[in-house]
Amino acid sequence: MFSFIHWNIDPEIFNFFGFPLRYYSLMFLLAFITSFAVLQKIYAKEGVDKNLLSSLVVYIAVGTLAGARLGHCLFYDWAYYRHHIAEIFLPFEILSGMRFRFTGYQGLASHGGAIGILLAAVLYSRKYTVNFFWLLDRLVIVCSIAGFYIRLGNLFNSEIIGTSTALPWAFVFERVDNIPRHPAQLYEAFCYLGIFLILFRLYKTRSAQKGYLFSLFLILVFSVRFILEFWKQDQVAFERTMLLDMGQILSIPFIIIGICLQIRLKRKHKS
Repeated sequence: MFSFIHWNIDPEIFNFFGFPLRYYSLMFLLAFITSFAVLQKIYAKEGVDKNLLSSLVVYIAVGTLAGARLGHCLFYDWAYYRHHIAEIFLPFEILSGMRFRFTGYQGLASHGGAIGILLAAVLYSRKYTVNFFWLLDRLVIVCSIAGFYIRLGNLFNSEIIGTSTALPWAFVFERVDNIPRHPAQLYEAFCYLGIFLILFRLYKTRSAQKGYLFSLFLILVFSVRFILEFWKQDQVAFERTMLLDMGQILSIPFIIIGICLQIRLKRKHKS
């Protein structure tokens, strides 16, 4: 029989002269390493120049970080960052008396990261003359597994917590309060892991139209995000007065785009 899981992990693994290494940063690194390894196999299988992959990593890394950071600052915490513009771009908190405290980029939004990846893919495909949807069909496979790692990082940070519940597998995030809650981070992480397995399986077993995996990814990932938001605590105060929270509102356009692409592909296939 399960009992409540008391969670009190220190987000910092260690602190080296004021520069902390956090579990979240480690998970982010593992996300990129795993994604690179999977893409290496895909590029090797299809006989694509490995130098193109090295360039792609740079584009996607910059697009992900820039998009996720701007997404958080603009969508979730603009009330603060409009008065602290420099902190959007610098991994420091500016204190009084011209003092600084290293914080890393605490505050990254997945929807902003998705937009950043799309923009990076546009620039990359134009520069290297790569088919845009061919590229996206392969990128979404690794984006799914990356999402798995990122949500594990959120778990170690005791953030993006769930609503209260009496279910036996509830987590008590002691760094937040003593209320048993849904482990929303784990729900989402395991869903993303499942989506990764589905997409990778489809990639290996069928020759789909360009854009099929990308559109399926949009529908699956952002539908999961939309649904699981009902079991999450509001991340910012202004969401308490909203029928749908910011995560759900931002997910709707991605789901619609995915459905429209699927319809377009089916019509194209029939014709």
